[in-house]
Amino acid sequence: MKKLFRILALVMSVALCLGCLSACGGSKQLSGLWEVEMEIKDYGIIRMQLDADAAPITVTNFVNLVEDGFYDGLTIHRVYSGFVIQGGDPRGDGTGGSGKTIKGEFYANGVSNNLPHTRGAVSMARLGNNYNSATSQFFIVHQDSAQASLDGLYACFGYVTEGMDVVDAICRKTPVLDANGSVAPEDQPVIVYAKVVH
Repeated sequence: MKKLFRILALVMSVALCLGCLSACGGSKQLSGLWEVEMEIKDYGIIRMQLDADAAPITVTNFVNLVEDGFYDGLTIHRVYSGFVIQGGDPRGDGTGGSGKTIKGEFYANGVSNNLPHTRGAVSMARLGNNYNSATSQFFIVHQDSAQASLDGLYACFGYVTEGMDVVDAICRKTPVLDANGSVAPEDQPVIVYAKVVH
């Protein structure tokens, strides 16, 4: 009888673990610092250091997408010089994503995240007032002046460590369609690849 109970307990334990893995997307949340390299066609390399201790859900989601090759061939569809450049949308118009949304890790959503949106900050885009609508779209802050309107409302999860000259060039050279920085499909800078280098 004791053996039967032990077997049942083991089966229950395995079932719970499998349920947890399924709910977590099949992987545990990352921790520590992660390095990602992204090449923008005709512009160069951007290297980012991501802080999974400050934003574990966001970094795990982003790193998983990078490792799946999700960003390869996508574009920078929004270029708002002095504010941000934004990409990671498979539709290329600001309305698409990976099909999975994540919790927004920022103060207004009840999460302590003290990473400021200074020049070079890497953060997640989201839909309007839906704090848990971030998916694959990310943005890089172009100038410090953006900080006041972004801190506490968006999930900063790292910083550009090399390649802000690439961001500057994109802001300088990319023609935009409107005051929001929308870029026509034929003018959108292309992400050749993104890869984890640590």
